[in-house]
Amino acid sequence: PMPTPQPLEPMPRAYEPGAVEERVYAFWKDGGFFTPEIDRSKRPFTVIMPPPNVTGELHMGHALTIAIEDMIVRWHRMLGEPTLFLPGTDHAGIATQVVVERQLADEGLTRHDLGRDKFIERVWEWVRDYGDRIYRQTERLGVSCDWSRQAFTLDEGPSRAVRTTFVNLYKKGLIYKGNRITNWCPRCRTALSDLEVKHRDEKSGLYRIRYPLRDGGGDVGYLTVATTRPETMLGDTAIAVNPNDERYAHLIGETAVLPIVGRELPIIGDDAVELEFGTGALKVTPAHDPTDYEIGQRHGLEAVNVLNLDGTLNENAAEYEGMTVRDARAAVLRRLDDDGLLDGADDFTHAVGGCDRCDEAVEPILSDQWYIDMKPLAEPAIDVVKNGDISIVPDRFARVYLNWMENVRDWPISRQLWWGHRIPVWYCQCGNMIVELEDPSSCPKCGGADLERDPDVLDTWFSSGLWTHSTLGWPDESSDDLDYFYPTSVMETGHDILFFWVARMIFFGIENMGEIPFRAVYLHGLVRDPEGVKMSKTRGNVVDPVELVSMYGADAVRFALTTGTSAGSDMRMNEQKLEASRNFANKLWNAARFVIGNLQDAPPSALAAAAAPKTREDRWILSRLSRAAERVNFHMREYQFGEAQRAAHDFLWNEYCDWYIEMSKTRLRAAAPDGDGDGDAAAPSPLPILARVLETALRLLHPFLPFVTEEIWGRLNAAAPSAFADANRPAALMVADYPQEDAAPLDPEAERETEAAIELIRAARNLRAEFRIPNSQTLTARAAIADGYRTALQDALPFIQAQAKIDLDITDAAAPVGASADEVVQILTCGSLSLSLGGAVDIAAETDRLQTELADLRKYETRLSRNLANENFTRRAPEDVVERERDRLTATQNRAARLSETLERLST
Repeated sequence: PMPTPQPLEPMPRAYEPGAVEERVYAFWKDGGFFTPEIDRSKRPFTVIMPPPNVTGELHMGHALTIAIEDMIVRWHRMLGEPTLFLPGTDHAGIATQVVVERQLADEGLTRHDLGRDKFIERVWEWVRDYGDRIYRQTERLGVSCDWSRQAFTLDEGPSRAVRTTFVNLYKKGLIYKGNRITNWCPRCRTALSDLEVKHRDEKSGLYRIRYPLRDGGGDVGYLTVATTRPETMLGDTAIAVNPNDERYAHLIGETAVLPIVGRELPIIGDDAVELEFGTGALKVTPAHDPTDYEIGQRHGLEAVNVLNLDGTLNENAAEYEGMTVRDARAAVLRRLDDDGLLDGADDFTHAVGGCDRCDEAVEPILSDQWYIDMKPLAEPAIDVVKNGDISIVPDRFARVYLNWMENVRDWPISRQLWWGHRIPVWYCQCGNMIVELEDPSSCPKCGGADLERDPDVLDTWFSSGLWTHSTLGWPDESSDDLDYFYPTSVMETGHDILFFWVARMIFFGIENMGEIPFRAVYLHGLVRDPEGVKMSKTRGNVVDPVELVSMYGADAVRFALTTGTSAGSDMRMNEQKLEASRNFANKLWNAARFVIGNLQDAPPSALAAAAAPKTREDRWILSRLSRAAERVNFHMREYQFGEAQRAAHDFLWNEYCDWYIEMSKTRLRAAAPDGDGDGDAAAPSPLPILARVLETALRLLHPFLPFVTEEIWGRLNAAAPSAFADANRPAALMVADYPQEDAAPLDPEAERETEAAIELIRAARNLRAEFRIPNSQTLTARAAIADGYRTALQDALPFIQAQAKIDLDITDAAAPVGASADEVVQILTCGSLSLSLGGAVDIAAETDRLQTELADLRKYETRLSRNLANENFTRRAPEDVVERERDRLTATQNRAARLSETLERLST
């Protein structure tokens, strides 16, 4: 039997997520609702979850990713598509190794004390103990992924995919080993790609150093260079100047002498030298600077490495051998100063690279690494975005993607780690190199069995770049999952890993599968704190989403994260959003309590299945329901998820709860027996429509608020199954049909007439609020209404009078209104409303108050306008600050306009 998500006890007065979410999630999971069936008659919808690091804990970026992805997935599942949301985790080579090495350090050990095999065993122990922590945290948010297919980058299948890709690319000549400048992390003891280096501005000195010039064996002066890294001068092999620099062009071909070391340095001409930087002369250190390396390649310069892999100086640094970079810098500067070769220093701020994992300063070092030749792989990956096979949302990131891919450099894929996918390369003593899918037992060239495997592992992004097809079974071409679910539908992730991951999935997918890995890429922005600052542990502004779920509930956290979200834009998380989202869940809950309570108390005759709308407001709410479904589906199709959520929210809160439920209360009171047992039994009951619209609204809202909607839906079905026409209802809301544009009949006339009544009520309420008249005081009002609306407003008169707290007389549109001195008039779409203030307001005092407020608003408006007209402010202030000032100006102008209109009414 199918498990049931709803208990039998009465609904609490307020929604209690802690009492619901664990039970409902177990109901979904145990019911198998997350696992799709392959149906060849239908096109599937597939999302592969970006695999979080196995070392990771859920953070706000993960939470936003999950909220958006699960929203998309639930919508497509309810559209009837076989929907696969596949979860997984990344082995996170550097990060995981760092974590375990820290544990060993606490024990007084290093990985070298254990040896490679024992160390890897230790890492696997850690993964088994802690690796699924982020999965359990992810479940707290209600993610509807297929746990039966969860994957890990070091699983057997993905591992074979990695090895197959490496071997295939190597045999195509696209993987090679080269000795080139690489970003090196001395802490992690590994090479890094450019993308794994994060840059931060750092203040340092720009030191001017005199290099003696030599002519015929004698010194003839100095050539001064400027550098931020004087310690690397020990590896200098040339001085370069720009051939177009009139100051130095005559020195090209001459010789300088390297201070401290005494090595003779040729002076060369190269266009890469910037004339404006420093002194215009560049010390060339090919082993420790990418630009210098390229200059060295062009001019055939020797590369002298002065750094060890732990970041200390080596034997080529002579007397400075064994020193750290920082200590060597100070020592070299002292020596230069003593020798009279230090020509001073200037304060200088420049970008310094740091390891993305451990934050250690990165050192450019010449080393042997494995590379992928990117140009052949980039070309088809460029074409599929240019021709629209893959769409990138927002499209401005397509230009960013193309710019990077068109200028892509070869990718260094080897890492000097022990944890990860070991490179499938073996070396024989005869000099032969073996690259094969299976481990070789002997050398095919000489037959020798003494083979040594390459010690390096592959960059973690290599394996995650295969994620869209390795998780579905590739390279097993007979895999049903691969055949049916590939290519995937949407890749949703943060725009900050467009190059790290998205680009690599595209070119690997095309290379291995012969077709694109996904049809669309949706890039979300960053989650920032309430002040718009990026969250980071160093700033202390990180928020734990699991704690927020405990406080507000998963639905509220998800809804707050996706409220107003738009592709590529950063969003701010604050307490107000969370409280508003929790309040919305409570609004839905209380509306359901009202409906379910009345359904339970109603006689069977009032719950006739598929009851047709009997009144104008019934027709209105059904028509509005269809329009809401149309808007939500349109925005979902266009990837405008924030707008889709807003449309669903506004329908439920504004139209269903604030208006239709209030209208239905009038009818329910009229039908209810009074103290004498009297009641209008013939009055059409609103209950069938109340239930029908609520049930459809729950479907509409489910992708955005999965827990509370599932809970209410189960209770609604249990309370009054006869209220619904569908006898074959699904076992869970999450697999029910999603409402479409034809959710109910459109009725423009009922919309026009009912909204005229709503407009009239709002006008009366606004006038009362403007003049601070309490709701306890009933006012006299007249409405001059056009012919096409009078009957509808007359029918709604009891509701209008009760809601607006007015005694209303409806007249012909030609009848004069606002004739007396104590009346204020509000123009309506269908005519006009005249409210008699009578003795409720002191007109003179109210006029003075409003004039004072208007004068203050005008002053404030002037100050804001002056500020926004100041280019220094708009150019230098943060974008969000400028935007906030613009919003304040707009709000001030709108308020001033309303006050002007009110004062004009008071003066006539």
